[in-house]
Amino acid sequence: MDLRLVTKPVTLNGERFPVVDVGEGTPVLLLHGFPDSRFLWRHQVPALADAGFRVIAPDLRGFGDAPRPSAVRPYRRPYLVADILALLAALELDRVHLVGHDWGASLSWRLAGSYPERIDRLVVLSVGAPANPEWESIAQREKSWYFDFFLKQGLAEAALMADDWKLFRAWSRGQGDEERYLRDLARPGALTAGLNWYRGAFMPLDPAEAPLPPLPHWDRVKSPTLGVWSDGDPFLLEPQVARSGPWVEAEWRYERVTHAGHWLMLDQPDLLNRLLLAFLRR
Repeated sequence: MDLRLVTKPVTLNGERFPVVDVGEGTPVLLLHGFPDSRFLWRHQVPALADAGFRVIAPDLRGFGDAPRPSAVRPYRRPYLVADILALLAALELDRVHLVGHDWGASLSWRLAGSYPERIDRLVVLSVGAPANPEWESIAQREKSWYFDFFLKQGLAEAALMADDWKLFRAWSRGQGDEERYLRDLARPGALTAGLNWYRGAFMPLDPAEAPLPPLPHWDRVKSPTLGVWSDGDPFLLEPQVARSGPWVEAEWRYERVTHAGHWLMLDQPDLLNRLLLAFLRR
């Protein structure tokens, strides 16, 4: 399936986002992470649509062909959440199954915990519950070294792009859609936009900056939840996903995928599709 043929523009809060929208039936919303786009899900979209689901996969703010403002503020959590709520409203969807990977999984945890009435089933790939203390382990902190590096505005951009993206290539370890990433990130402002997801999450507000819009309290997830982690992930360790069950007040399942890197939907697409279909059909 050519995802370009099932992509349509959707206006969210005055900005136009490209959104894959294909199939009929129960809606499944797919949220990608850094530095991806809707094309990350090219193996999952047809499988889910053929199984009788309506599949929706947007380019998230700052990625792919979505708007990419240069300031950090539009990447603060309230605005990212607002994008998804606006998407549901634009598509007239009251409830969805939600599947997220990387930053999309982090956002999915937030949405499911704050808006339980909007989420039927939750699937989180690679990223565990935000309150899981395993995020604070020394081993995971060592793996997450780049979080702090990406906060260095200007310096991180210059270092990642230098010598034909040498550092970026070393960081990604040849995993994922590397050549697509490099084409996307080479466009004006694109690398800064992608890094702003880290800055929006971890950089403190400037004292002169206006307060952020409020968000509902994040609570334990009340939707049946599937967590999936892959054994070749160079960035995220297993315990931060596997031990996320205490933050789910519903069915919790955990699956460990072998022979796959961080981008397991590309390395083990058939296996992931089977896991998704088995869980979402229940």
